[in-house]
Amino acid sequence: MLRGRFITIEGPEGSGKSTHSRMLCDHLRRRGLKVLHTREPGGTKIGETVRKVLLDKKNKKMSAACELFLFLAARAQIVEEIIRPALARGYIVVCDRFHDATVAYQGYGAGLGLELIGSAGRLATGGLKPDLTVLLDVETKAGLKRAGIKDRMEIKPVRFHKKVRDGYLKIAKREPRRIKVIRTTDAPVAAVQDKIRKAVSHVI
Repeated sequence: MLRGRFITIEGPEGSGKSTHSRMLCDHLRRRGLKVLHTREPGGTKIGETVRKVLLDKKNKKMSAACELFLFLAARAQIVEEIIRPALARGYIVVCDRFHDATVAYQGYGAGLGLELIGSAGRLATGGLKPDLTVLLDVETKAGLKRAGIKDRMEIKPVRFHKKVRDGYLKIAKREPRRIKVIRTTDAPVAAVQDKIRKAVSHVI
């Protein structure tokens, strides 16, 4: 059975994930490659429904544990329904956020146990890990200014988002072979995208 490549794009709010993941997919398609672009939470009918609940600013009383399990539920569905089948057909799957986001946001940001997140995450993903993760790093206040306040995650306190950024960098330090850190604060979009494409070229 063919095995594609699984690439995830991670980063704090305002790091440029959505923009750069779309640009990367367009680039890969122009090269004639089979590409699937998806996002988390979302990517499936169930996942998009969960996404609305998670990002709705009206849900101010959502607990960190509830948040964790909703993200994991959406992930379990997209892995089973979308990602694994596409990889089996030889596609390059580019996903805007994956398990590292849960470790950074619900682990380092919200303070839930990393061991719990790790074991629950393995259940949700079935052990699937990205071949490459591009971590777009941006200074916290600059990133929040770029992002604006649009959803429930973005309205969390600045100190929360600083913990998230620090968490991402700790994850990257533990897994330097899988995770490529690219700074985006004050960096031109074209220059960042060029670095992403070079990193991706090593795994496809």
